[in-house]
Amino acid sequence: MAELTFEYWNKLAEQMITINSLLVGFSIAVIANLLVSETKTRLTNNIMVASTLAASFFLISVFASTKLLLMTTDGYPVKVANNDLFLPRIIGGTAYVFGIISLLTMVSMAGWTKSRNMGIFTTSIGILTFLFILIMLT
Repeated sequence: MAELTFEYWNKLAEQMITINSLLVGFSIAVIANLLVSETKTRLTNNIMVASTLAASFFLISVFASTKLLLMTTDGYPVKVANNDLFLPRIIGGTAYVFGIISLLTMVSMAGWTKSRNMGIFTTSIGILTFLFILIMLT
């Protein structure tokens, strides 16, 4: 397997920071809406948990990607080897995947707050989306 260049990791980290920042903002917006909501059901509490997990995982991925970006930028004050990129890559990638799972869980549960039919629809779309993401990751 060919070893990826620092330039590649740098560009990938840049893209991941952008994507994760948008997703963490969306997750925090959902949290804020649920915090001011008067609804206190088990379902809304579960949606709050899923959105909090999504925001946390995406934040972890933002900081892991930022470290990766810094380490692969010319002028970084410490000598970096490819092995040094392992931890931020693994932590960032794992957090990103768990963030996506949490986000899809939140989206899947959201429809159940309106009706059974909407719940079935949003859950089906969430599962379908997850399957397509898995296909794209392989």
